[in-house]
Amino acid sequence: MALPFARSLCLCRRGAERLGLAAAEARRGISFKLEEKTAHSSLALFKGDTGVKYGIVGLEPTKVALNVERFREWAVVLADTAVTSGRHYWEVTVKRSHQFRIGVADVDMSRDSCIGVDERSWVFTYAQRKWHTMLANEKAPIEGIGQPEKVGLLLEYEAQKLSLVDVSGVAVVHTIQTDFRGPVVPAFALWDGELLTHSGLEVPEGL
Repeated sequence: MALPFARSLCLCRRGAERLGLAAAEARRGISFKLEEKTAHSSLALFKGDTGVKYGIVGLEPTKVALNVERFREWAVVLADTAVTSGRHYWEVTVKRSHQFRIGVADVDMSRDSCIGVDERSWVFTYAQRKWHTMLANEKAPIEGIGQPEKVGLLLEYEAQKLSLVDVSGVAVVHTIQTDFRGPVVPAFALWDGELLTHSGLEVPEGL
């Protein structure tokens, strides 16, 4: 039986809306917060555990609850959501920080290490007004980007890639070829200032 035209049009619109929502969800990256139990004692989380700030003194180690998940030697904190597939995009606002690292790491990386130092983390590091890639304590310079207020990260799990994105121009600045062997999580380290994360974002068109 044929449906009235108006009802058919309404059903078509609803179907298109559902397809549009499904497509948007497919483009949307992970939504995460920072995992307080992993944060080094010199770091404090804020804004609903989406931001992290560095404290010169930090908490007294004796006053920090014993926790095998906490980074013990370096000012590192991990996100609370792991990635095992897909393309994901998030952004980081940099506030008064002149020395920090952003990237991803194995969920079970050593808590006595620092991201970028071992072979199970892949990061972009900013220090002395310059950007570098960093893996296994080896650095390589990145050209064409200064210290913007906000940068993006694009993780492509199956393609084994992590890219630094210029948010203002929506363009990839540099890509690291990775070697993921299991779940990875967004990872952050800083030695001054603050970092504020923005997750649950769609992968920008063109990336």
